[in-house]
Amino acid sequence: MGKKVPTERYRVKPGEKVELGKWSADDASGFSEGEAIAESKALTQKLEKLQEVLYAEHKSKVLIVLQAMDTGGKDGTIKKVFEGVNPQGVRVSHFRTPTPGEADHDFLWRVHEQAPGSGEMVIFNRSHYEGVLIERVHKLVPKKTWKRRYKEIVHFEHLLYEDQTTIIKLYLHITKDEQKKRLEERLQDPTKGWKFSPTDLQERQFWPDYIKAYEDALRLTTTDWAPWYVVPANKKWFRDLLVSTIVVERLEKLGMAYPKPQVDLSTLKI
Repeated sequence: MGKKVPTERYRVKPGEKVELGKWSADDASGFSEGEAIAESKALTQKLEKLQEVLYAEHKSKVLIVLQAMDTGGKDGTIKKVFEGVNPQGVRVSHFRTPTPGEADHDFLWRVHEQAPGSGEMVIFNRSHYEGVLIERVHKLVPKKTWKRRYKEIVHFEHLLYEDQTTIIKLYLHITKDEQKKRLEERLQDPTKGWKFSPTDLQERQFWPDYIKAYEDALRLTTTDWAPWYVVPANKKWFRDLLVSTIVVERLEKLGMAYPKPQVDLSTLKI
């Protein structure tokens, strides 16, 4: 392993004012692309082993929340960072427009069902934060409703934390110019065209509103037990390195170990 990424530099501290315009989306902590890719490969191997112990020990739970503007790289992050993990113990949950049944309940009702169980790692590709992002920006709920949701989110995440859930929240930070570049790539690349939706262009018009909504969400819901990290994501190779580093560091702090065999293996013969 080479030099390490200073992950605390990207962690949003409780009470800290968040101005995303002051967080560089091009930052790479002094890494070159080659260095970052090499380090990411080593971290992928570490993550694979840590996730295996998590699954075998069957005690801790891990929730990874991915949020970003359109084209921010959520799918790419999942593909690159978690490519080596065992599918038996990892699950990706998506949160799209609520169904009529889901809309009839509180906004966290459908989310709790997707929370990780013992030994499981769950990745939220979008999440309960849509309730204070898209629903706020597009005025789908009254202001008094989305304003109270910040406290409800904090309480919900504390409940998960008390139930031995490690919560890692990652905001993949890109610029509006980078988003334009990625949308143009989708139009020109036959392998990416399926991802393009006319609504992507419509949503760009709300960029300032989304930035403000994200700033409030990051500021009001980062906690010691469920911190937010602002991940510079214009450079995909550094995005992958930082996310891998954060996840590995948090898993290592759990002090996990393989469970002891139920019988004395030395007495058995095959």
